[in-house]
Amino acid sequence: MRKICRPRSSKEVWALRRRSIPTVMYLAVIFVVACPLSAKAITEVDITRGVVEPYPIAVTEFYGGGPEEDEMGVSIADVVSADLERSGLFRSIDRRAFQQSPKDVQLAPRFVDWRQINAQFLVVGRVFFQTDGQVRVEVRLWDVLAGQHLQGSSLTTPRRYWRRVSHLISDMIYERVTGEGGYFDTRIVYVAEYGTAGNRVKRLALMDQDGKNHQFLTDGTHMALTPRFSPTVQEITYLSYYNDKPRVYIYNINTGRQEVLGDFPGMTFAPRFSPDGNKVIMSMARNGNSDIYVMDLRTRIVEKLTKHSAIETAPSYSPDGKRITFESDRSGRQQIYIMDAVPGGKEQRISFGDGKYATPVWSPRGDWIAFTNIDKEIFSIGVMRPDGSDERRVAKGYLTEGPTWAPNGRVLMFFRAERPVGDVAESPRLYSIDITGTNEREIITPMDASDPAWSPLIQ
Repeated sequence: MRKICRPRSSKEVWALRRRSIPTVMYLAVIFVVACPLSAKAITEVDITRGVVEPYPIAVTEFYGGGPEEDEMGVSIADVVSADLERSGLFRSIDRRAFQQSPKDVQLAPRFVDWRQINAQFLVVGRVFFQTDGQVRVEVRLWDVLAGQHLQGSSLTTPRRYWRRVSHLISDMIYERVTGEGGYFDTRIVYVAEYGTAGNRVKRLALMDQDGKNHQFLTDGTHMALTPRFSPTVQEITYLSYYNDKPRVYIYNINTGRQEVLGDFPGMTFAPRFSPDGNKVIMSMARNGNSDIYVMDLRTRIVEKLTKHSAIETAPSYSPDGKRITFESDRSGRQQIYIMDAVPGGKEQRISFGDGKYATPVWSPRGDWIAFTNIDKEIFSIGVMRPDGSDERRVAKGYLTEGPTWAPNGRVLMFFRAERPVGDVAESPRLYSIDITGTNEREIITPMDASDPAWSPLIQ
Protein backbone atom coordinates (compact mmCIF):
# COMPACT_ATOMS: atom_id res chain seq x y z
CA MET A 1 0.00 0.00 0.00
CA ARG A 2 1.29 3.48 -0.88
CA LYS A 3 2.17 5.49 2.18
CA ILE A 4 0.42 8.85 2.47
CA CYS A 5 2.47 11.49 4.25
CA ARG A 6 0.40 13.54 6.65
CA PRO A 7 1.17 17.21 7.30
CA ARG A 8 3.12 17.70 10.49
CA SER A 9 1.54 19.68 13.32
CA SER A 10 2.94 23.11 14.12
CA LYS A 11 4.60 21.62 17.19
CA GLU A 12 6.29 18.94 15.09
CA VAL A 13 7.45 21.51 12.56
CA TRP A 14 9.13 23.58 15.27
CA ALA A 15 10.80 20.48 16.66
CA LEU A 16 11.89 19.41 13.20
CA ARG A 17 13.43 22.74 12.20
CA ARG A 18 14.67 23.66 15.69
CA ARG A 19 14.02 27.29 14.92
CA SER A 20 11.27 29.80 14.16
CA ILE A 21 10.96 32.65 11.68
CA PRO A 22 11.48 36.23 12.95
CA THR A 23 8.25 38.07 12.21
CA VAL A 24 9.95 41.45 12.14
CA MET A 25 12.54 40.40 9.60
CA TYR A 26 10.85 37.84 7.40
CA LEU A 27 7.18 37.44 8.23
CA ALA A 28 7.67 33.96 6.82
CA VAL A 29 5.52 30.94 7.48
CA ILE A 30 7.09 27.56 6.90
CA PHE A 31 4.98 24.45 6.52
CA VAL A 32 6.93 21.22 6.23
CA VAL A 33 5.68 17.92 4.84
CA ALA A 34 8.13 15.08 5.12
CA CYS A 35 8.01 11.43 4.14
CA PRO A 36 11.50 10.08 4.81
CA LEU A 37 12.20 6.42 4.30
CA SER A 38 13.87 6.35 7.69
CA ALA A 39 15.19 8.79 10.24
CA LYS A 40 18.74 7.68 9.58
CA ALA A 41 20.91 9.68 7.20
CA ILE A 42 21.70 8.21 3.79
CA THR A 43 25.40 8.57 4.50
CA GLU A 44 27.54 9.39 7.50
CA VAL A 45 30.32 11.97 7.35
CA ASP A 46 33.62 10.81 8.83
CA ILE A 47 35.32 13.99 10.07
CA THR A 48 38.64 12.21 10.57
CA ARG A 49 39.04 11.62 6.85
CA GLY A 50 41.31 14.07 5.09
CA VAL A 51 39.56 13.75 1.74
CA VAL A 52 35.80 13.40 1.31
CA GLU A 53 34.48 12.39 -2.11
CA PRO A 54 31.57 14.78 -2.83
CA TYR A 55 28.17 13.33 -3.65
CA PRO A 56 27.07 14.07 -7.25
CA ILE A 57 23.71 15.83 -7.06
CA ALA A 58 21.41 17.12 -9.79
CA VAL A 59 19.46 20.24 -8.81
CA THR A 60 16.86 20.98 -11.49
CA GLU A 61 15.48 24.44 -12.16
CA PHE A 62 12.35 24.81 -10.04
CA TYR A 63 9.39 24.79 -12.44
CA GLY A 64 7.00 27.73 -12.26
CA GLY A 65 4.71 27.54 -15.25
CA GLY A 66 5.11 31.25 -16.05
CA PRO A 67 7.96 33.64 -16.85
CA GLU A 68 8.24 35.24 -13.39
CA GLU A 69 7.80 31.99 -11.51
CA ASP A 70 10.33 30.26 -13.78
CA GLU A 71 12.83 33.07 -13.20
CA MET A 72 12.54 32.70 -9.45
CA GLY A 73 12.74 28.93 -9.82
CA VAL A 74 16.08 29.23 -11.61
CA SER A 75 17.38 31.57 -8.90
CA ILE A 76 16.34 29.22 -6.10
CA ALA A 77 18.01 26.27 -7.81
CA ASP A 78 21.18 28.32 -8.31
CA VAL A 79 21.37 29.20 -4.59
CA VAL A 80 20.73 25.60 -3.51
CA SER A 81 23.40 24.30 -5.89
CA ALA A 82 25.90 26.91 -4.68
CA ASP A 83 25.18 26.17 -1.00
CA LEU A 84 25.69 22.44 -1.40
CA GLU A 85 28.75 22.83 -3.62
CA ARG A 86 30.35 25.24 -1.16
CA SER A 87 30.04 22.68 1.63
CA GLY A 88 32.53 20.45 -0.19
CA LEU A 89 30.30 17.41 0.38
CA PHE A 90 28.30 17.76 -2.85
CA ARG A 91 29.17 18.21 -6.52
CA SER A 92 26.46 19.86 -8.59
CA ILE A 93 26.03 18.29 -12.01
CA ASP A 94 25.90 20.69 -14.97
CA ARG A 95 22.26 21.19 -15.98
CA ARG A 96 23.17 20.99 -19.64
CA ALA A 97 23.56 17.25 -19.08
CA PHE A 98 19.97 16.82 -17.83
CA GLN A 99 17.72 14.74 -20.08
CA GLN A 100 14.42 15.57 -18.38
CA SER A 101 12.92 19.07 -18.38
CA PRO A 102 11.94 20.81 -15.11
CA LYS A 103 8.28 20.35 -16.09
CA ASP A 104 8.48 16.66 -17.02
CA VAL A 105 10.42 15.67 -13.92
CA GLN A 106 7.55 16.97 -11.75
CA LEU A 107 5.48 13.91 -12.63
CA ALA A 108 8.15 11.31 -11.92
CA PRO A 109 11.90 11.12 -12.47
CA ARG A 110 13.16 8.77 -15.15
CA PHE A 111 15.86 7.35 -12.94
CA VAL A 112 17.67 5.66 -15.81
CA ASP A 113 18.29 9.11 -17.35
CA TRP A 114 19.69 10.49 -14.11
CA ARG A 115 21.87 7.42 -13.55
CA GLN A 116 23.38 7.93 -16.99
CA ILE A 117 24.81 11.27 -15.87
CA ASN A 118 26.03 9.68 -12.61
CA ALA A 119 23.68 11.59 -10.33
CA GLN A 120 23.41 10.06 -6.87
CA PHE A 121 20.74 12.49 -5.63
CA LEU A 122 18.12 14.53 -7.45
CA VAL A 123 16.39 17.74 -6.31
CA VAL A 124 13.11 18.70 -7.99
CA GLY A 125 11.12 21.86 -7.20
CA ARG A 126 8.01 23.85 -8.03
CA VAL A 127 7.24 27.56 -7.53
CA PHE A 128 3.70 28.96 -7.07
CA PHE A 129 2.95 32.70 -6.90
CA GLN A 130 -0.08 33.21 -4.68
CA THR A 131 -2.62 36.02 -4.94
CA ASP A 132 -1.70 37.31 -1.45
CA GLY A 133 1.81 38.26 -2.61
CA GLN A 134 3.45 35.19 -1.16
CA VAL A 135 5.29 32.39 -2.89
CA ARG A 136 4.95 28.68 -2.14
CA VAL A 137 7.97 26.57 -2.95
CA GLU A 138 7.69 22.79 -3.06
CA VAL A 139 10.79 20.60 -3.20
CA ARG A 140 11.50 16.88 -3.34
CA LEU A 141 14.72 14.99 -2.76
CA TRP A 142 15.24 11.66 -4.54
CA ASP A 143 17.79 8.89 -4.16
CA VAL A 144 18.61 8.16 -7.80
CA LEU A 145 20.55 4.95 -7.22
CA ALA A 146 17.76 3.42 -5.11
CA GLY A 147 14.99 5.05 -7.15
CA GLN A 148 13.28 6.24 -3.99
CA HIS A 149 11.79 9.46 -2.62
CA LEU A 150 13.66 10.69 0.47
CA GLN A 151 12.07 13.93 1.59
CA GLY A 152 9.60 16.60 0.55
CA SER A 153 8.93 20.08 1.86
CA SER A 154 6.58 22.96 1.14
CA LEU A 155 7.60 26.47 2.21
CA THR A 156 5.57 29.67 2.00
CA THR A 157 6.95 33.18 2.43
CA PRO A 158 6.70 36.71 1.04
CA ARG A 159 8.33 36.68 -2.39
CA ARG A 160 11.20 38.97 -1.39
CA TYR A 161 12.50 36.27 0.97
CA TRP A 162 12.98 33.61 -1.70
CA ARG A 163 16.72 33.51 -0.94
CA ARG A 164 16.13 32.42 2.63
CA VAL A 165 13.78 29.70 1.41
CA SER A 166 16.65 28.50 -0.78
CA HIS A 167 18.95 28.22 2.25
CA LEU A 168 16.30 26.30 4.20
CA ILE A 169 15.99 23.86 1.31
CA SER A 170 19.78 23.45 1.28
CA ASP A 171 19.69 22.71 5.02
CA MET A 172 17.00 20.07 4.49
CA ILE A 173 19.03 18.31 1.79
CA TYR A 174 22.32 18.54 3.71
CA GLU A 175 20.76 17.15 6.90
CA ARG A 176 18.89 14.33 5.15
CA VAL A 177 21.91 13.12 3.19
CA THR A 178 24.76 13.59 5.70
CA GLY A 179 23.06 13.31 9.08
CA GLU A 180 24.79 16.53 10.14
CA GLY A 181 22.92 19.70 11.02
CA GLY A 182 22.63 22.26 8.24
CA TYR A 183 24.27 25.67 8.44
CA PHE A 184 23.14 27.56 5.33
CA ASP A 185 20.33 29.53 7.00
CA THR A 186 22.81 31.60 8.99
CA ARG A 187 24.55 34.97 8.96
CA ILE A 188 28.04 36.31 9.53
CA VAL A 189 28.93 39.48 11.42
CA TYR A 190 32.45 40.77 10.92
CA VAL A 191 34.67 43.86 11.02
CA ALA A 192 34.78 45.67 7.65
CA GLU A 193 38.04 47.56 7.19
CA TYR A 194 39.53 50.14 4.86
CA GLY A 195 42.27 52.77 4.88
CA THR A 196 46.03 52.82 5.18
CA ALA A 197 48.00 50.77 7.69
CA GLY A 198 48.25 53.76 10.04
CA ASN A 199 44.67 54.95 9.62
CA ARG A 200 42.24 52.05 9.50
CA VAL A 201 38.48 52.50 9.72
CA LYS A 202 36.76 49.48 11.27
CA ARG A 203 32.98 49.09 11.26
CA LEU A 204 30.53 46.27 11.86
CA ALA A 205 29.01 44.52 8.85
CA LEU A 206 26.44 41.74 8.51
CA MET A 207 25.71 39.30 5.67
CA ASP A 208 24.25 35.90 4.91
CA GLN A 209 26.71 33.01 5.12
CA ASP A 210 27.11 33.09 1.33
CA GLY A 211 28.05 36.80 1.34
CA LYS A 212 24.65 38.05 0.11
CA ASN A 213 22.28 40.58 1.75
CA HIS A 214 25.26 42.60 2.92
CA GLN A 215 24.73 45.59 5.21
CA PHE A 216 26.81 47.85 7.46
CA LEU A 217 25.69 48.15 11.07
CA THR A 218 27.96 50.99 12.26
CA ASP A 219 29.28 53.99 10.35
CA GLY A 220 32.94 53.70 11.29
CA THR A 221 33.05 56.87 13.40
CA HIS A 222 34.21 54.75 16.33
CA MET A 223 36.34 51.64 15.88
CA ALA A 224 34.40 48.39 16.32
CA LEU A 225 36.02 45.08 17.29
CA THR A 226 35.22 41.46 18.27
CA PRO A 227 31.52 41.19 17.31
CA ARG A 228 29.71 38.10 18.63
CA PHE A 229 26.12 36.86 18.18
CA SER A 230 23.64 36.13 20.93
CA PRO A 231 21.91 32.73 20.84
CA THR A 232 18.74 34.44 19.54
CA VAL A 233 20.66 35.86 16.53
CA GLN A 234 18.89 39.20 17.07
CA GLU A 235 21.66 40.81 19.13
CA ILE A 236 25.39 41.29 18.77
CA THR A 237 27.85 42.20 21.48
CA TYR A 238 31.03 43.99 20.47
CA LEU A 239 33.80 46.26 21.65
CA SER A 240 33.98 49.86 20.47
CA TYR A 241 36.30 52.75 21.27
CA TYR A 242 34.46 55.93 22.24
CA ASN A 243 36.75 58.89 22.94
CA ASP A 244 39.63 56.39 23.00
CA LYS A 245 37.91 54.45 25.77
CA PRO A 246 36.86 50.82 25.16
CA ARG A 247 33.21 50.08 25.82
CA VAL A 248 31.15 46.90 25.48
CA TYR A 249 27.94 47.35 23.49
CA ILE A 250 24.92 45.27 22.59
CA TYR A 251 23.47 45.95 19.14
CA ASN A 252 19.89 44.92 18.29
CA ILE A 253 19.78 43.86 14.63
CA ASN A 254 16.03 44.36 14.23
CA THR A 255 15.85 47.87 15.68
CA GLY A 256 19.40 49.14 15.15
CA ARG A 257 19.46 50.20 18.81
CA GLN A 258 22.81 50.12 20.62
CA GLU A 259 23.15 49.77 24.36
CA VAL A 260 26.26 50.31 26.46
CA LEU A 261 26.68 47.50 28.96
CA GLY A 262 28.62 49.77 31.29
CA ASP A 263 31.64 51.98 31.71
CA PHE A 264 34.09 49.54 33.21
CA PRO A 265 37.31 50.76 34.78
CA GLY A 266 40.42 49.91 32.80
CA MET A 267 40.49 48.06 29.47
CA THR A 268 37.76 45.65 28.40
CA PHE A 269 38.25 42.91 25.79
CA ALA A 270 36.52 40.10 23.86
CA PRO A 271 32.87 40.15 25.05
CA ARG A 272 30.81 37.05 24.25
CA PHE A 273 27.30 35.87 25.15
CA SER A 274 26.60 32.84 27.31
CA PRO A 275 24.69 29.98 25.60
CA ASP A 276 21.40 31.06 27.21
CA GLY A 277 21.93 34.70 26.22
CA ASN A 278 21.52 35.95 29.79
CA LYS A 279 25.16 36.79 30.45
CA VAL A 280 28.13 38.38 28.73
CA ILE A 281 31.59 37.09 29.55
CA MET A 282 34.65 39.27 28.90
CA SER A 283 38.17 40.12 29.94
CA MET A 284 38.77 43.27 31.97
CA ALA A 285 42.03 44.84 33.06
CA ARG A 286 42.00 46.38 36.51
CA ASN A 287 45.06 47.81 38.16
CA GLY A 288 47.15 46.51 35.28
CA ASN A 289 45.93 42.92 35.60
CA SER A 290 43.58 41.22 33.15
CA ASP A 291 41.08 38.63 34.39
CA ILE A 292 37.85 36.99 33.20
CA TYR A 293 34.56 38.57 34.33
CA VAL A 294 30.92 37.81 33.64
CA MET A 295 27.95 40.20 33.71
CA ASP A 296 24.36 39.08 34.31
CA LEU A 297 22.34 41.06 31.76
CA ARG A 298 19.21 40.99 33.93
CA THR A 299 20.76 42.25 37.16
CA ARG A 300 23.91 43.91 35.70
CA ILE A 301 25.88 42.24 38.48
CA VAL A 302 29.51 41.59 37.50
CA GLU A 303 31.43 38.62 38.88
CA LYS A 304 35.15 37.88 38.63
CA LEU A 305 35.82 34.31 37.53
CA THR A 306 39.64 34.16 37.52
CA LYS A 307 42.13 35.63 39.96
CA HIS A 308 45.70 35.46 38.72
CA SER A 309 48.57 37.86 38.12
CA ALA A 310 48.83 36.66 34.50
CA ILE A 311 47.01 38.10 31.48
CA GLU A 312 43.81 36.12 30.90
CA THR A 313 41.45 36.89 28.04
CA ALA A 314 39.37 35.55 25.09
CA PRO A 315 36.83 33.53 27.13
CA SER A 316 34.32 31.23 25.40
CA TYR A 317 31.56 29.11 26.96
CA SER A 318 30.99 25.41 26.43
CA PRO A 319 27.58 24.74 24.81
CA ASP A 320 26.02 23.75 28.14
CA GLY A 321 27.34 26.90 29.83
CA LYS A 322 29.03 24.93 32.61
CA ARG A 323 32.63 25.57 31.55
CA ILE A 324 34.68 28.17 29.75
CA THR A 325 37.88 28.10 27.76
CA PHE A 326 40.28 31.04 27.74
CA GLU A 327 43.88 31.98 27.04
CA SER A 328 46.43 32.83 29.72
CA ASP A 329 50.18 33.46 29.89
CA ARG A 330 50.45 32.19 33.46
CA SER A 331 52.86 29.47 32.25
CA GLY A 332 55.18 32.07 30.69
CA ARG A 333 53.49 32.26 27.27
CA GLN A 334 49.94 32.14 25.91
CA GLN A 335 48.25 28.77 26.46
CA ILE A 336 44.68 27.50 26.49
CA TYR A 337 42.87 26.61 29.71
CA ILE A 338 39.41 25.41 30.64
CA MET A 339 37.62 25.98 33.93
CA ASP A 340 34.24 25.66 35.60
CA ALA A 341 32.18 28.76 34.80
CA VAL A 342 31.97 29.94 38.42
CA PRO A 343 34.18 32.28 40.44
CA GLY A 344 37.32 30.39 41.40
CA GLY A 345 36.26 27.34 39.37
CA LYS A 346 38.59 24.42 38.81
CA GLU A 347 41.12 25.22 36.06
CA GLN A 348 43.07 22.96 33.70
CA ARG A 349 45.67 23.71 31.03
CA ILE A 350 44.98 21.80 27.80
CA SER A 351 47.55 23.13 25.25
CA PHE A 352 51.17 21.94 25.39
CA GLY A 353 52.45 22.28 21.81
CA ASP A 354 55.01 24.65 20.36
CA GLY A 355 54.34 28.36 20.05
CA LYS A 356 51.59 30.50 21.54
CA TYR A 357 47.91 29.59 21.69
CA ALA A 358 45.15 32.20 21.45
CA THR A 359 41.43 32.87 20.71
CA PRO A 360 39.99 29.51 21.85
CA VAL A 361 36.38 28.93 20.80
CA TRP A 362 34.26 26.00 21.94
CA SER A 363 32.42 24.11 19.20
CA PRO A 364 28.59 24.33 19.30
CA ARG A 365 28.60 20.52 19.61
CA GLY A 366 31.04 20.62 22.51
CA ASP A 367 33.44 18.11 20.95
CA TRP A 368 36.22 20.48 19.80
CA ILE A 369 37.91 23.73 20.73
CA ALA A 370 39.26 25.81 17.84
CA PHE A 371 42.22 28.13 18.39
CA THR A 372 44.91 30.28 16.81
CA ASN A 373 48.55 29.17 17.12
CA ILE A 374 51.57 31.41 16.54
CA ASP A 375 54.88 29.62 16.20
CA LYS A 376 57.99 31.39 14.83
CA GLU A 377 55.83 34.00 13.04
CA ILE A 378 53.71 31.27 11.42
CA PHE A 379 50.00 31.58 12.21
CA SER A 380 47.63 28.64 12.00
CA ILE A 381 44.09 27.62 12.89
CA GLY A 382 43.82 24.39 14.83
CA VAL A 383 41.39 22.24 16.77
CA MET A 384 41.75 20.02 19.82
CA ARG A 385 39.47 18.07 22.11
CA PRO A 386 38.40 19.78 25.36
CA ASP A 387 40.91 17.58 27.19
CA GLY A 388 43.72 18.71 24.86
CA SER A 389 43.90 15.50 22.81
CA ASP A 390 43.74 15.05 19.01
CA GLU A 391 45.32 18.44 18.30
CA ARG A 392 45.78 19.24 14.62
CA ARG A 393 46.10 22.23 12.29
CA VAL A 394 43.55 22.94 9.56
CA ALA A 395 44.81 26.23 8.02
CA LYS A 396 48.05 28.23 7.93
CA GLY A 397 49.37 31.56 6.65
CA TYR A 398 50.57 35.00 7.59
CA LEU A 399 48.13 36.45 10.17
CA THR A 400 45.72 33.52 9.95
CA GLU A 401 43.55 33.81 13.05
CA GLY A 402 40.16 34.36 14.67
CA PRO A 403 38.28 31.05 14.18
CA THR A 404 34.49 30.91 14.49
CA TRP A 405 32.25 27.84 14.23
CA ALA A 406 29.29 27.15 11.96
CA PRO A 407 26.32 26.02 14.10
CA ASN A 408 26.77 22.39 13.03
CA GLY A 409 30.31 22.36 14.47
CA ARG A 410 31.83 20.97 11.27
CA VAL A 411 32.91 24.13 9.40
CA LEU A 412 35.17 26.98 10.56
CA MET A 413 35.53 30.54 9.34
CA PHE A 414 38.58 32.71 9.99
CA PHE A 415 40.47 35.64 8.53
CA ARG A 416 43.86 35.80 6.87
CA ALA A 417 46.00 38.77 5.81
CA GLU A 418 48.92 39.00 3.43
CA ARG A 419 52.22 40.47 4.61
CA PRO A 420 52.02 44.29 4.13
CA VAL A 421 54.48 46.32 2.11
CA GLY A 422 55.28 49.87 3.29
CA ASP A 423 52.15 51.84 4.24
CA VAL A 424 49.89 49.35 2.47
CA ALA A 425 47.47 47.73 4.91
CA GLU A 426 47.44 43.99 5.56
CA SER A 427 44.13 43.54 3.68
CA PRO A 428 42.56 40.69 5.69
CA ARG A 429 40.00 38.42 4.02
CA LEU A 430 37.50 35.86 5.28
CA TYR A 431 37.79 32.13 4.58
CA SER A 432 35.84 29.02 5.47
CA ILE A 433 37.27 25.52 5.81
CA ASP A 434 36.08 22.05 6.73
CA ILE A 435 37.21 20.73 10.10
CA THR A 436 39.25 18.11 8.23
CA GLY A 437 41.39 20.92 6.78
CA THR A 438 39.89 20.53 3.29
CA ASN A 439 37.64 22.71 1.13
CA GLU A 440 39.12 26.11 1.98
CA ARG A 441 37.14 28.90 0.29
CA GLU A 442 37.29 32.69 0.38
CA ILE A 443 34.13 34.55 1.41
CA ILE A 444 33.85 37.59 -0.86
CA THR A 445 33.17 40.91 0.92
CA PRO A 446 32.96 44.49 -0.41
CA MET A 447 36.13 45.53 1.43
CA ASP A 448 38.76 44.09 3.74
CA ALA A 449 37.27 41.86 6.44
CA SER A 450 38.41 40.48 9.80
CA ASP A 451 37.18 38.94 13.04
CA PRO A 452 34.12 37.02 11.74
CA ALA A 453 31.46 35.49 13.98
CA TRP A 454 29.04 32.85 12.70
CA SER A 455 25.45 33.06 13.89
CA PRO A 456 23.38 30.17 15.19
CA LEU A 457 20.62 29.00 12.87
CA ILE A 458 18.29 31.94 12.25
CA GLN A 459 15.23 31.98 14.46
